[in-house]
Amino acid sequence: MSRSEERKVGERGQVTLPKELREKFDIHGGDEVIIHEEDGKITIEKPVSRDVLAEGYRQYAAESEALEEEMAGVSRESNQYLGDAPDW
Repeated sequence: MSRSEERKVGERGQVTLPKELREKFDIHGGDEVIIHEEDGKITIEKPVSRDVLAEGYRQYAAESEALEEEMAGVSRESNQYLGDAPDW
C-alpha cells in the first residue's frame, strides 16, 4: 500500500518523518537511515543491522550444509546402482 504526505523542508534541508511511518519502520531519533535517488525519486530506508545480516548468513550456511548432505546421499545412492565413475 502506497501513501503520500506533504512535508515542508526546513532551512537546513531537514524533513520530519511522519510518526506513523517512524513507528511502522521502528525508526527513532538518532537512528541512521539510507537516502538514495533512483529514477527521479528520493528513497529513505533503514540499513540492514549486523544482527539481521548475521542471521541471514547463518541461515544460508545451514541451507548449504543441508543441500551438501542431501547431494552426498544422492551420490552414494547412484554409486550403488551405477558403480563408480570410470577414470577417463
